[in-house]
Amino acid sequence: MQVDLGCGDGSFLCELAQQFPHKNLLGIERLTKRVDKVRRKAEKIENVRVVRADTLFAVRDLLPENSVEAFYLLFPDPWPKRRHQQRRIFTREFLDAIAAALEQNGVLHVATDQLDYFRQIERLSRTDSKFAIVDRDGVVLPATKFERTFREQDLPIYRLTLRRTSPVK
Repeated sequence: MQVDLGCGDGSFLCELAQQFPHKNLLGIERLTKRVDKVRRKAEKIENVRVVRADTLFAVRDLLPENSVEAFYLLFPDPWPKRRHQQRRIFTREFLDAIAAALEQNGVLHVATDQLDYFRQIERLSRTDSKFAIVDRDGVVLPATKFERTFREQDLPIYRLTLRRTSPVK
């Protein structure tokens, strides 16, 4: 299974599902109107499901251990104001939940247009022994709505791919 965290309007999720018709894809979205929009887009796509839930809750409490091949966290809300930054999804608790749900050698793909947030993500990732930062190896993913907008504005996009590693014993 592959999981799109914060699937937004569903364009990425639906394109990915068509790119990988033999994979099961799950979109997790907190906002009801967005979930409805994704469901309408995906109603004729057999391998897509969407659930309305808080991202951390869904990853930590709804997904079985070792059940996810890949997570996609693409352009999460950056909460740019310093007083709001504690609301950012990418935390140690989030990484722990991702690690538990990922199968061995599963990956987490992250993209953001915010350099400050990217540096925070990279810093946390480098200090977590459950993950290794890996090359994207030519992985070409469908563009999200946000990515298309940022590219049109010629803004940089920062990407990171993490692979779950074996725990050291």
